[in-house]
Amino acid sequence: MTTTSTAPVHVTGAPRGLQRNLGFWGLMFVSLGSIIGSGWLLGALTAATVAGPASLISWALAAVMLLVIALVHAELGAAYPFAGGTARFPSFAFGPLAAFTAGWMTFLQAVTIAPIEVEATLSYTAHIGWVSRHVTILDPHGDLTWPGIAIASAFLLLFTLINLVGVRMLSDSNAVAVVWKTLVPLLTVVVLVTLSFHAGNFTAGGGFMPFGVHGVFAALPAGVVFALQGFEQAIQMAGEARRPQQDVSRAVIVSTVIGMVVYLLLEAAFIGALVPANLVHGWASPIGAGAFGPYAQIASALGVGWLAFVLYLDAVVSPAATGLVYVGTTARITYAMGRERSLPAQLARINVRGVPVWSILAAFVIGELCLLPFPSWQSLVGLVTSATMIMYAYAPVALHALRLRDPFRHRPYRTPAWRVLSPLAFVFANLTVYWSGFEANWKICASLALGLTVFAGIRRLTPAEARTDLHWRSALWIAPWLGGMLLIGYLGRYGTAARGILPNWWDLATVTAYSLAVYYYAVRKALPAEAVVTAVAADESRDLPAPPATAVA
Repeated sequence: MTTTSTAPVHVTGAPRGLQRNLGFWGLMFVSLGSIIGSGWLLGALTAATVAGPASLISWALAAVMLLVIALVHAELGAAYPFAGGTARFPSFAFGPLAAFTAGWMTFLQAVTIAPIEVEATLSYTAHIGWVSRHVTILDPHGDLTWPGIAIASAFLLLFTLINLVGVRMLSDSNAVAVVWKTLVPLLTVVVLVTLSFHAGNFTAGGGFMPFGVHGVFAALPAGVVFALQGFEQAIQMAGEARRPQQDVSRAVIVSTVIGMVVYLLLEAAFIGALVPANLVHGWASPIGAGAFGPYAQIASALGVGWLAFVLYLDAVVSPAATGLVYVGTTARITYAMGRERSLPAQLARINVRGVPVWSILAAFVIGELCLLPFPSWQSLVGLVTSATMIMYAYAPVALHALRLRDPFRHRPYRTPAWRVLSPLAFVFANLTVYWSGFEANWKICASLALGLTVFAGIRRLTPAEARTDLHWRSALWIAPWLGGMLLIGYLGRYGTAARGILPNWWDLATVTAYSLAVYYYAVRKALPAEAVVTAVAADESRDLPAPPATAVA
């Protein structure tokens, strides 16, 4: 008897593609699961020590900035629903060289998230009595010990195995975790506001803004932006979405809005629940010297032991679920770059389950290596924030260029007032890069130089007939952009190595003016329309799901 199968059937010798199994809820949970990770456990304390009660402004400002950037990504993700999208949008607009620089930033950002989340879990739980009695996870400086690194490695291995099983397993396991880790922060807010809310805390320790506007901006890269990032994960997984045109943009926007609301409520509840006596001498140690788990410490002090237990449990679930997602999305980025031949082509190979095996294994290995030079949560946050915002900055430039060069493209979602919001998103990204500090930015630029060396080596080993045109003229704007931002950072006021030559507010005006100049120059340098349409069509033909096949039972 003959039956018709609706699932893709791969025939021997036929090209194999990623399996499109994710619906709206799967995509939304992937993004929301990335947004609500270790940031909610640690971000409120870090922001409060830098900005005091004005950290609420930091969270609100970051929320607005990231929402604008998310709206830009939402249009691109719906119009160009390909795996590893943040590394491919610049390819369509500016060619392979620009795509590699964007992809390398995307890769650096994503590959370090899983180790950060694991470090957060171990840092939060290392001081639990029964844990500390059996194993020493942290040294006196707060860095992972060798037993701590071994436990962290076990977490990363578990994430890798789940991702190797397939995208449906990843989606299902992540959905359960996201429901849990969204409810726990909301429960925490309700309990703390009900049992301990001191309105006077919002003006204690030097007033509402004890560190001035400088503190508000400095808090952004100190954990605030890091906590709110992650909406782009639905875009990275768009190549495995069943209805990418309809679902990707909705997933990005819904997850971003939920994350914004949760984090604002958490910061307000945290500040209100602090013991007023701890704020008499300022905001250096609002929950006591040496304390690390802010919400659990407060719950214990209030005598709410059951909430402290839930919070310590969530310190495992929330970061672990985020790390699980990022191992998978990192693999999709290297998969996309492997297909573009900017990284070894082996990374684009997938198995019969539609899983990029070698990319997932590479994410595991590099995540392991990150544990050694960056053995603590805080040591990586600033670097990741800078890399993330550079990654985000490519999208608005690409959107403007693609609107002009590919005007007839079907766009299920359109960014409102895009001619205003798109350059504004680029400015917001560059301001956050500036606030991240000169030290973080020169390290990011140095890592890009290393990546370009790798890119040049791979291209040299690629047969001449297989090399694509770099379109280097369309990428000319990138070097002055990053070089200029590095110089402004050196002359600016953020980071211990900054010279402080640019006066207050003039530094922000300089970043804004320079960003707009780079933005419109980059749009002018974009590829011609014919090259854009050809590049998009080539990716569409490779990323289309396998057609239904007739199988004989």
